[in-house]
Amino acid sequence: MSIAVLISGLITGLLLGIFGSGGSIVTTPALLYLLDVDAKSAIAMSLGIVAVTATITALQHWRWGNVNLKITAVFGVFGVIGTYAGALLGVITPTVIQLTIFALVMYAAAYKMLKPKHKSAGAAAVTDRVDSTGDELQYTHIAVHGIAVGILTGIVGVGGGFLIVPALVLLSGLAMKQAVGTSLSIVALKSFAGFAGYAGVVDINYALMAGFTSIAIVGSVIGSLMSKRLPSRLLQRGFGLFLVFVASYILYKSVL
Repeated sequence: MSIAVLISGLITGLLLGIFGSGGSIVTTPALLYLLDVDAKSAIAMSLGIVAVTATITALQHWRWGNVNLKITAVFGVFGVIGTYAGALLGVITPTVIQLTIFALVMYAAAYKMLKPKHKSAGAAAVTDRVDSTGDELQYTHIAVHGIAVGILTGIVGVGGGFLIVPALVLLSGLAMKQAVGTSLSIVALKSFAGFAGYAGVVDINYALMAGFTSIAIVGSVIGSLMSKRLPSRLLQRGFGLFLVFVASYILYKSVL
């Protein structure tokens, strides 16, 4: 197993464990530029790697009581539909368009990570109120968001956790730790659906996937434990700057 696989797999797992997102954003560029995998194969393999890794990490969060199964079911079902459709679309989408969208998604994720957070007392009150009353969850909005994020997942091979986490906080009123755990369960479902859409259509190196995934799982377990101790804001800023760098590199290498 090469050093590139070890490093990129570990980073993928750490990001999933700490943030409930970010795995595919690291995995796809790593497969593309460090391991010289074809673009469409890299997108497909990234979905498979994140699917397995997110499943293991979600189970860990579930044991801690941080996974809302009802929201996972609603968001996940509609997300799976959108992801499978997006994957079928991604197979016929020109690679340059996929990579451009991917880079733009990374910029959007970086903005979310770097944007200052302003939490008001009113927002906290809403969160507490919605957490205690499941009937007030806005399932229609959650379903629509699930389809939209799912389509994006299928086309560019990202789990969409960086979009799911804020959606769960704003639409469902979940506390941040529950949003991260629930996001992982949703990401796992959608990534499996996306991988199914690509499997059999593009070439997939299963041996490389297995090695990458095994390291990512180790990283995700470590990341979950770190999320309890490390200052999340500092980690988010560093991740945001990293995303800006990688997105710019993708545009430079593949588009410009």
